[in-house]
Order: sequence, then structure tokens, then C-alpha cells
Amino acid sequence: MPHTLKDVLPATARMRDDGHLEVGGADVIALAEQHDTPLYVLCEETLRRQCRRYVGAFPGARIYFAAKSFTAVHTLRVAVEEGLGVDVASGGELYTALTARVPVEAIVFHGNNKSDAELAMAVESGVGRVAVDSLDELERLSEIAASAAKVQAIVLRVTPGIEAHTHEYIQTGQEDSKFGLSIESGLAIEAAKRAADLPGVDLVGIHAHIGSQIFGPEAFMKLVEVMFEFLDAVRSATGVALPELNLGGGLGIAYTKEESPADIELHARLITEAVEREASKWGIPTPRLCVEPGRSLIANAMLTLYRVGVVKEIPGIRTYVSVDGGMSDNIRPMLYGARYSALVANKCDEHPTLVVTIAGSHCESGDILVKDVAVPESIRRGDVLALLATGAYGYTMASNYNKMRRPAIVAVRDGKSRVIVRRETFEDLVRLDEPG
Repeated sequence: MPHTLKDVLPATARMRDDGHLEVGGADVIALAEQHDTPLYVLCEETLRRQCRRYVGAFPGARIYFAAKSFTAVHTLRVAVEEGLGVDVASGGELYTALTARVPVEAIVFHGNNKSDAELAMAVESGVGRVAVDSLDELERLSEIAASAAKVQAIVLRVTPGIEAHTHEYIQTGQEDSKFGLSIESGLAIEAAKRAADLPGVDLVGIHAHIGSQIFGPEAFMKLVEVMFEFLDAVRSATGVALPELNLGGGLGIAYTKEESPADIELHARLITEAVEREASKWGIPTPRLCVEPGRSLIANAMLTLYRVGVVKEIPGIRTYVSVDGGMSDNIRPMLYGARYSALVANKCDEHPTLVVTIAGSHCESGDILVKDVAVPESIRRGDVLALLATGAYGYTMASNYNKMRRPAIVAVRDGKSRVIVRRETFEDLVRLDEPG
């Protein structure tokens, strides 16, 4: 495969002698023929390698796979097999994790607006941690757990007041955020004091997440400093040195040849050193570190296959290449201008010289997957186009807009493939309708 895309493609990707793209030992053109398109293809080996990298880079830490990035029973089971826990953010994600038989003690339950039913579900199932996001939630969880004669371990999600250098829609650590308890305003320390007095809850740590697709270490280093200052404040207010510190996720990945993925091992070393340094500085026993990667585990492990339809040249302006999917299976380009790489998977041996725009099939002018990408001059109807690095926030944000059926997901490994999520049928699209 082109060297310039090596960081974007799955680790097992290669070009076959016939010019086809191969992933996980499987010819993706054969997969498209067998399973139709659009089709998500998961390279299981790439996912497993990324899980192992995190486990090796953070010895002794708890690594939670952020299920919001890609929620499927199969992938959650893979994460558990590789030694990870799972971070869920809704009752539906929790149900999926339980269906995947994720050990309940290895689940942390997030969310800024958990319902009483979701909190009761968490308590009843025995999840390892609930990340409390507000004083209101703390009070309700206390009552629910106490009524069930249980004690729920919790971490407080705090707002550290750090603005990571990423798109505003995926910044979460700044003071003006819907997430967490503000340290600066005093809400976070008030919650810590309150938790110490409430029945049914056991405060064991603090949590923060500053955003996604972050490359530089500066924001994370500042986060560690802020979190230890708060841990010291909690110790002074409650007499307890909390044993856990969860720093969330957010490492950036390569979506295009111009980007390089964040270095997981370097990131882990810097974080671990900063934690040890701050613990010594404040005289606090070093807490157990927890991190919650999502995108950096799954994004480059997947790609999406589309069938090329209309190729429309507007002389002097641009050429549109329309494919049989779009914003219903990948909303990110339309939501916050996300950029992707694409290649014609049945013509990998042809030099890309024609600059085109990849358009979806939906009734929206903004349904554009990639602007100004080079493809072979010979591109035509029936070719298979691969959009790369679609593992994170593609399937999980998919919709049925225009009554499009959500695609199937196929996992490949060692030349074998199997469907892990089936394609929706037309019957599925009306299954919940109640005709009058």
C-alpha cells in the first residue's frame, strides 16, 4: 500500500497482486461482493494490537475502552479478552456491555444526565464505578443505592478548566461545559464533602476528560497538575486520600497522510511520570491511574466500503463521485468538518491523479464525505471506494436518515471474515411503526 497512508490504514493492510486492497488477509472487493455495500470492515488484529499497546504502556493501570466510539458486542468482548474494562455512557451502552459479558467490576458508567432508571440499572447490575456528574445525580444515586441496601463506588467527574486544542464540539474540559463539576466554582469540592456524608455511595476517585483528537502533551500535563491540586483539597476537606485518578481519553489518530498518530507509549510515560511527580510534590499516595481510550483503539482498525455510482463532472468547477452511503453512516464530516482519506480499493495499483469530491446519496447538499481527494483517472460506476479510519464515531452515530439502512459490520482476521452486526432490512425500518 502507499507508504504515505501507512498510519491511516489498518496494520494488516496490503495491496494484492491484482491491485485489490487486502485487510486482515481478506480481499475487501470480495467482501463487498459477498456482503453488499456500504460495509464497515473491522481488522480485529489491529484492534487487538492497540489494546495490547495500551496495556503494555500503562502497567498497573485500569484501561477502559470508551464504548461510545464503537459499541458492538463483539468489540467489547475483544477489549475484555485483551485485559480492558469498558466505559459506558447510557443505559443502552451498559446493556450492550452486559450482553457482551463484560465483568461488571470493569465497567464505569458515565453521562451528564443519567435518569433514575439508568442509575438503578447501574446499581442493580453492580457496575464497578459510576462517574457522578452533578450534585443532583449524587443525591439521587445515594437514595437509589441506599434503598437497594447497596453501596455504589463512585468517582466524581470534575471540570478542570482546561481547553484542549481541538474542535470546539469535542472539547469537554473547559469551564463552560455541560460535563462535570467545576473545580473553580467550588461545586466539585462541595460534591466531595457531600459524598463523604451520604449513605449508599463510596467516593474512590476523581475523573476528567478534556476532549478528543488531541496530539500534544501540554494539556494532559496541565490536567495532572490540576487534578492533584484537587486531590489535595479533597484530602484536606474529608481526611481521605482518594485511591483512583481517571484522566479520560482523547489521544489523536491519523485520518490523513498529513497527520501522524499520537505516540501511545510516549504519552503513557509522560503521564505516569507526571502522576508520580505530583504525588510526591503533594505528599499523596500515588493513586491508581485509569485511562479511557476509544478513538485511538478503534479508528484505524476499520474502514468503510462504498460502491461508486454517478461520476459527475462540472466543467471548470469539480468532479463529484457519488457513493451509496454518506451522512447516515458517517456524520462526522458534516457535523464538525472531519477529514478522511479515501482510495479506490479495486485499483490500488493505479496512480491517483484525478481530484474529486466524494458525495453521499442523501437529499442534502452538505452530504459530502471527502472534498478534494485524488483517485485514479479510471474511476467509474461499480468501483469500490474505501473510506479509511472510520472505526470511531461512524457506526455509533449512524442514523436512518432518508430511511437508509445502517450497514453491516464484518470482522476480518487471518483471512477469515464474519458478520458481527447484520445489515438492517427494509422491514427493520418500519418495525417500530404503529399504523393507525
